[in-house]
Amino acid sequence: MTTMPTDATAAPFMRTIKSYVLRAGRMGTGQMRAFDLYGPRFLLPYSPRPLDTAAAFGRQAPLVLEIGFGMGAATAQIAQQRPQDNFLCCEVHVPGVGALLKRCGEEQINNIRIVPHDAVEVLGHMLGPDSLDGVHIFFPDPWHKARHHKRRLIQPTFVARLSKHIKPGGYLHLATDWQPYAEQMLEVLSAEPLLVNSADGYAPQPDYRPLTKFEQRGIKLGHGVWDLVFTRR
Repeated sequence: MTTMPTDATAAPFMRTIKSYVLRAGRMGTGQMRAFDLYGPRFLLPYSPRPLDTAAAFGRQAPLVLEIGFGMGAATAQIAQQRPQDNFLCCEVHVPGVGALLKRCGEEQINNIRIVPHDAVEVLGHMLGPDSLDGVHIFFPDPWHKARHHKRRLIQPTFVARLSKHIKPGGYLHLATDWQPYAEQMLEVLSAEPLLVNSADGYAPQPDYRPLTKFEQRGIKLGHGVWDLVFTRR
């Protein structure tokens, strides 16, 4: 009998989501099996108490938080390119969690742990100040309509809170393919006293961030992609 989150078992964390809107999606057979096969090894349950990262990963290493990894393909590639780092990944889209679990298990990606919960609460209860060496937020929902802009994740209050969790010298890397959101991101991050831009405006795409299939399609259509890399003072 599978132990993957069903609509009922997933409900406790879904009701508290604040950082992302849930998207409907079907679970493939492989994703369903991944919860049974690999969940005990790679999944970390949300808990309102500080996370012992050394125990969770089985080692002490630089810690990078990823907020919203989608289906996890880019996350897996980055973790494989950077085996010296630990990646704590938050996502509430259950098929995406299953997809990344499948990759971690089949490709033996040992430096990823997944918390299937809202990143805002994970930050608030599981991670302390100056605990992160890096943060990745790639292609968050742009909420295109003006009346929905207040729902965007990258807002001054959130960035101020997030910055306190990054160690001095650590970094925050954002990417978006929606120019108006990129402009807002640049404005918000530039106004945060704890952060300094690593570039003059937008940053070149770091070597470790691979192009997603969605991004490659957009580039073929002439769409732009904007990266922002700020460091903690």
